[in-house]
Amino acid sequence: MARSAAASLSTGHALRALKNYNYRLYFFGQSVSQIGSWLQRIAQAWQVLDLTGSPTALGIVTVLQFLPIMLLSLVAGVIVDRFPKRQMVWVIQFVATLQAAMLAFLTLSGQIQLWEIYVLAVVLGIVSAFDMPSRQAFVGEMVGREDLQSAISLNSSLFNGARIIGPGIGGVIIAIWGVGWCYALNAVSFFAVLISLMLLRSEQFFPLRRAPRAALWTQLADGVKYATGRYQLVFPLLLLAVVGTFGYNFGVSLPLLARYQLDVGSVGFGGLNAAMGVGSVIGALSLAPRLTPSERVLLFAAGSFSVLLLLVAVVPWFVVALGVLAVLGFASIAYSACTNTTLQLNSREEYRGRVLSLYTLLFAGTTPIGGAITGWLADRWGIGLALAAEGVVCLLAVGAGAFWLWSEARSVRDLQPEVPSSR
Repeated sequence: MARSAAASLSTGHALRALKNYNYRLYFFGQSVSQIGSWLQRIAQAWQVLDLTGSPTALGIVTVLQFLPIMLLSLVAGVIVDRFPKRQMVWVIQFVATLQAAMLAFLTLSGQIQLWEIYVLAVVLGIVSAFDMPSRQAFVGEMVGREDLQSAISLNSSLFNGARIIGPGIGGVIIAIWGVGWCYALNAVSFFAVLISLMLLRSEQFFPLRRAPRAALWTQLADGVKYATGRYQLVFPLLLLAVVGTFGYNFGVSLPLLARYQLDVGSVGFGGLNAAMGVGSVIGALSLAPRLTPSERVLLFAAGSFSVLLLLVAVVPWFVVALGVLAVLGFASIAYSACTNTTLQLNSREEYRGRVLSLYTLLFAGTTPIGGAITGWLADRWGIGLALAAEGVVCLLAVGAGAFWLWSEARSVRDLQPEVPSSR
């Protein structure tokens, strides 16, 4: 799996990508915006539960928010490969600002209804379908291949550092002033990244090859064919299809754990998100930059994640849950960062947007399925049993992947000619 390139990157320092002016400016702009995004995430989940008291309704809003990612991410990958990424990211962030401002206005004015939350969740989903592959591909344009693994790890630490700060602040804001102010602060936070994008220096970008122009569907099919025709890409994508669908549903599972299994309020809910964020940041800065992407590392990280998910399902005490979620965050970031790095290092530049759109599809686009399953199972069995069932499915996928690797290794050994022994 491009071991020589990956190994050379794994010895680099976690912070080395920050030596690039453009990435450094973009990083600090995103750090403010991501905190605001986490304020909105927990506010929306809490607001839906306040309005309905239904795990199914929370599952529905999650489905609506992530369904556009499932439907549009592959098309978004083609567009990302066609157009300048800086301008794309700016437009996408501006639309996200308008979406947050509308949520804030409707909530603070006392007019918000459930169907309006559903509609605005769809709008955010459309934005996210283009935002995720464009931002990830844009990183390569700012730092180049040499610092790519460092930048991916820093992006993960940024996202999860915001998970520590945002939910903690958000839980207090919800308890004192209500969810509307979380939405308003998120809208304001987008200005940090919009301004940072305008201040980037064009002459310091790393030139990347763009895909030749062709019909959209032709380029889409070409991208899928490219990804599925390479073992280095197929293996992580297949594993992610299962783990992403059944494991990464924290937007549904954490508020249900907080309210129904652990019986803590909005501040406790923020604490659960923050605990997971602490583990993720530690993993992003200490482990992810030094991992050598390989099938074995992917399986070990995915297996650890699955076992910890099972532990979260059975923990009845809030303090213990915080500790388990911190370790789960560590394993989560090790797995997702290793998958992302593997895909980027093994993709040609002109295909990177389309390959990352497959990553987006399987990591976030499968959430409508996983979120709906989580909500449906939690309604019938309770959130503990729902998480346990999903953890078992993830473990089965890891077992299948390990068996496949063992079979492939055995086939290679069987094909090697027998060396006669000398007497």
